[in-house]
Amino acid sequence: MLTILGFAMIATFLILIMTKKMSPIAALVLIPALFCVAVGKGAHLGDYVIDGVSSLAPTAAMLMFAIVYFGVMIDVGLFDPVVRGILRFCKADPMRVVVGTAVLAAIVSLDGDGSTTFMITVSAMYPLYKRLGMSLVVMTGVAAMANGVMNTVPWGGPTARAATALKLDAADIFVPMIPALLVGLLGVFGLAYVLGLRERRRIGALRLPDPSDEESVETKEAVLVGAGAGAGGGRLEKRPVGGTDGVDGDGNGGDDDGDLLKGLDPDRPTLRPRLYWFNALLTGTLITAMILELLPIPVLFLLGAALALSVNYPRLPDQKARIAAHADNVLNVSGMVFAAAVFTGVLQGTGMVDSMAGWLVDTVPAGLGPHMALVTGVLSLPLTYFMSNDGFYFGVLPVLAEAGAAHGVTPLEMARASLVGQPLHMSSPLVPAVYVLVGMARVEFGDHTRFVVKWAALTCLLILAAGILFGTI
Repeated sequence: MLTILGFAMIATFLILIMTKKMSPIAALVLIPALFCVAVGKGAHLGDYVIDGVSSLAPTAAMLMFAIVYFGVMIDVGLFDPVVRGILRFCKADPMRVVVGTAVLAAIVSLDGDGSTTFMITVSAMYPLYKRLGMSLVVMTGVAAMANGVMNTVPWGGPTARAATALKLDAADIFVPMIPALLVGLLGVFGLAYVLGLRERRRIGALRLPDPSDEESVETKEAVLVGAGAGAGGGRLEKRPVGGTDGVDGDGNGGDDDGDLLKGLDPDRPTLRPRLYWFNALLTGTLITAMILELLPIPVLFLLGAALALSVNYPRLPDQKARIAAHADNVLNVSGMVFAAAVFTGVLQGTGMVDSMAGWLVDTVPAGLGPHMALVTGVLSLPLTYFMSNDGFYFGVLPVLAEAGAAHGVTPLEMARASLVGQPLHMSSPLVPAVYVLVGMARVEFGDHTRFVVKWAALTCLLILAAGILFGTI
């Protein structure tokens, strides 16, 4: 019964958010509360929620201060050269823009933190997508998949969890998987190329003016107004050119044009050009400290945000203004994380997640015993999507590994196969970082889910097939 109710709860949640019948926050809170009552454990709902909130509180704190930190870095102009460089490289060609998104997300993902990756990627690419009228769900989908592949680095989380759970060396798990993961990353780049070509056919290519060019530029599909504002000015007024599989150019029905390209405005009063190298050094030090785990990530971002605000904006009114400017993002993301804590708390507390995992393991036919690595790779897709990484790697993987050992499958093969589902996992509603991605990109979570799930699943299967081909799984 718990198994059926668990799957029913997840299915209800996904249907409601993908059809936009409920907001993600409301669905994350109300759906599990109703199912908690349905299993007869409504009296314990408070305990389950507190347990969930306690487990996710450090993540929420990290996201709050990380958003403030990177918001300040955007305000002061730290990423402006990156954006201008991407503008020059992409030449306003939608195909190059989408491929550039995948490459940027993959590179930044080397820091091992999804939230940081999405903040930097969206900050750099969002103005360009808005200017060209491109679909923002393409940006969020490509960034999530690229980060999912790169999330398998030993310091990223999943590999370390698998190594800990099965008492293995993380390098022994990761290094042999590099060829398969590279194939998966190339698959993401190839998909980005195809999606970029589709965007190019939909909106055409726009020649962005040089900052010194005072002439407005008109293309077949769009008119760039206010070219005299240079790289930081102007807005794109699109003429009707058709849809993209039901997703509009914004990915969420549009937003206020007054906010467009503010990250590129060369005359905004928040810029601090004289402190550029201080901010660059501070950011580099912060990311290095995260990789080396010198302090807990929430503490690092708390210290970084405080230092960035104090140095760049010594006056108290300016500090308050910067915090207020980013309060909307902070509230949306932290609120979503705490709402997700209700969902995970009920799943764990009622025993639904354990029952679902046990049922899936028990349904594996005995004849597939010698192929348990393949089975684990396939199961990692739904299990890591519907469960936290902790739940999968510490709760399910040891059970699967024990079953595999009985048929001669080594723990190393099982551990490597367990990494396959990460490109899909990064878009799970239980991953706090995905709310940073969709929140900053102003994309509805349901739109992102509907777009990315099929492509992420194909990427996972590509990695699994490559792992089998190379003999590492």
